[in-house]
Amino acid sequence: MDILTVALLIALLIAILASGFWIGLTLLGVAMFAMQMFTSRPVGDAMVFTIWGSTSNWTLTALPLFLWMGEILFRSRLTSDLFKGLAPWLNKIPGRLLHTNVIGCGIFAAVSGSSAATCATIGKITLPELKKRGYPDDISIGSLAGAGTFGLLIPPSIIMIVYAVATDVSIAKLFVAGVVPGLMLMAIFSGYLMFWALRNPGQIPAAEAGTSFGQKLAAGRHLIPIVSLIALVIGCIYTGIATATESAALGVAGSLVLSAIERSLTWKTFKDGLFAACRVYCMIGLILAGAAFLTLAMGFIGLPREVAAFIGQLQLSPFMLLMLLMGFFIILGCFLDGISMVVLTMAVLLPTVQAAGYDLIWFGIFVVLVVEMAQITPPVGFNLFVLQGLTKRELPYLAKTALPFFGLLILAVLLIYLFPGIVLWLPSLM
Repeated sequence: MDILTVALLIALLIAILASGFWIGLTLLGVAMFAMQMFTSRPVGDAMVFTIWGSTSNWTLTALPLFLWMGEILFRSRLTSDLFKGLAPWLNKIPGRLLHTNVIGCGIFAAVSGSSAATCATIGKITLPELKKRGYPDDISIGSLAGAGTFGLLIPPSIIMIVYAVATDVSIAKLFVAGVVPGLMLMAIFSGYLMFWALRNPGQIPAAEAGTSFGQKLAAGRHLIPIVSLIALVIGCIYTGIATATESAALGVAGSLVLSAIERSLTWKTFKDGLFAACRVYCMIGLILAGAAFLTLAMGFIGLPREVAAFIGQLQLSPFMLLMLLMGFFIILGCFLDGISMVVLTMAVLLPTVQAAGYDLIWFGIFVVLVVEMAQITPPVGFNLFVLQGLTKRELPYLAKTALPFFGLLILAVLLIYLFPGIVLWLPSLM
């Protein structure tokens, strides 16, 4: 395979994606073209077997269940209770209610698995409240843009399931590996908000009237249902009581019970949540099917081997390889969503990553962090689109507000490189 073939396929892929055509069908079309033009393998049977194999994987069963759990909670009053429960505890901390974005996104990420859902749900709750109380738009929107990406890192994460399927690693171990980096990232973001508040004291509204410890505990009762659901799902996975798929089913059952108890579960909300989860899963399933067939086609024409050989010839150190891959994913994130990035690149990059000696669980968390950066990178940063819908602001403005948190994500990547135990400690206990 020569460089002209690679350039032609990449140009074709980018051109069709730029036209706004469905990503899954674009991947299928480019794969069919590559198989037909550059290999002697019959296209039809290869496509049928590949698509069936990629979409009938039992591990993927967890994906629609976690999506459904997030949709149920999105349509309940549990999400609005987050603000009521958190606000009294943050009154005396520098930055005060700005931290509701970080903590609220961290909590909701642990039950939604989706970055866009986390950003949209918490944004609907916090942005109007923060604006009403006089907090600056720039830091309010920027912190939400950054914290919204927690939906990818804090388990259960949809993109982690996709990565685990693509690389054949344990979903449970990958979920557990995301816990400490997720908490670390929350601490980094909150630390930045404290620093910003101390540097700009005049822009933070005065503290509200103090509340007693008893009043704080009373407000904290609003957090009990959603925190209990998180403990159920994550605890079952970590202790080995249930697999990721079984825990997802428990999460759906728990969210239905909680919605019924608070009387927000109606036939309409049940139906809307189920249909919304099905639509999102069908989109992801089509992307996975297209990417699986494209991966097969690229294997037949020798692209993974050529890429691995090219990177090997560069004689990069492990650190420089990571920096190269980080830049590659950030650029790719300007054009593709996170799931497409993972399924498109893993087959190509996996041999090189394994040859460099990286643990695939650790590399999965690295990939999630750099995909998080892509969520706030224009022009196809999903969180920026969500924020545009919430705030009616222009994309350049939103990207500017998210820029400091983009830098903090780079810091997080450096920390897990220097201290890999941040990622690998908890999985090693399983």
